[in-house]
Amino acid sequence: MALVLTEEQSMLRDSARGLISDKAPVSHLRHLRDSKDPTGFSKQLWHAFAEMGFAGLLVPEEFGGSGLGFVEAGIIMEEIGRTLMPSPFLATSVVAASVLTRAGNAAQKSEYLSKIANGSLLATLAIDEGAKHRPLQTSLKAARAGNGFKLSGAKALVIDGHVADLLIVAARTAGSAGEREGLTLFLVNPKAKGVAIERTIMVDAHNAARIEFANVEVTADSVLGEVDQAAGLLDGVLDIGRGAVAAEMVGLSDEVFGRTVEYLKSRKQFGKLIGEFQALQHRAAELYIDIEITRAATMKALQALDADLAKAAPAVAVAKARAGTTATRAVQEGVQMHGGMGMTDQFDIGFFMKRARVCEELFGDANYHTEQLARSRGY
Repeated sequence: MALVLTEEQSMLRDSARGLISDKAPVSHLRHLRDSKDPTGFSKQLWHAFAEMGFAGLLVPEEFGGSGLGFVEAGIIMEEIGRTLMPSPFLATSVVAASVLTRAGNAAQKSEYLSKIANGSLLATLAIDEGAKHRPLQTSLKAARAGNGFKLSGAKALVIDGHVADLLIVAARTAGSAGEREGLTLFLVNPKAKGVAIERTIMVDAHNAARIEFANVEVTADSVLGEVDQAAGLLDGVLDIGRGAVAAEMVGLSDEVFGRTVEYLKSRKQFGKLIGEFQALQHRAAELYIDIEITRAATMKALQALDADLAKAAPAVAVAKARAGTTATRAVQEGVQMHGGMGMTDQFDIGFFMKRARVCEELFGDANYHTEQLARSRGY
């Protein structure tokens, strides 16, 4: 399959770019940060996303969505990466919608997917419990109680958890941390008794939350999928999230590269444009090649997710690992080539550097995915 966009996908990209660049430039993120906005994103812009069909991009048409694929979701994520737009799109429209579509029963799909599509429901997956992404290390306990379960434990780095209307919580119903068997997903009302949510504004001015569960009661109807059998489901859904974050980092890297090249063309030193210095030209050329290879790897991963989710893991691991290292290189080169002012808060490049660092950690950093790829090859 060609690693280029179709005409329809190009039209989707242009539509998303027009909305996001107009309504959510980097100054939009700066304003939200400086004003200490309690939500951390624009509700008005999210409604505009829903009206254009972006919120329900992955939701099946029967539930009011567009029923499109992961390549299309990646297109939106790449445009989000260009302006660092804070948005529930990743947590709600990509990850949560994918979980509900794949594991929800008829009643759960009917109740939640249409609300995601029209933008009235925000949902998020609560998976990580430590400083690093290690899904199988889940230890949050789900003990059987009556006709349901009681959840006890804590989750960290829950994306947009402070504004979520629905939590999809990974808990251990059997076994111990590190084992694949015994994981179960639960739908939890964030306002339920025993749920304590602490908003954590990340270094990149985006939002996450730490959530504690103190004997939170859920019924059997709150189980998403099969009890003890969520590991396989999580593998696929997390790969979907990883592909989306890789696409965001491609957009971020490309934007930083474009801004840096423009600066090289305008900044003079020693009576010459600094872009005339061969050393900087070589560095810029190498970065451009790096970004284009990463773009191709990410497109391949998204196409693999659309073709066969169960077989896409290796391609996704390559894309996420490479996107992380490329974004890190792009922002480091951008800051260095901008000189001292690249480190100041008044200059936008620093925002890209911070976001790149957070995206590197989301759903596993380069080391995590390199290790996963090596294990899948039997090394």
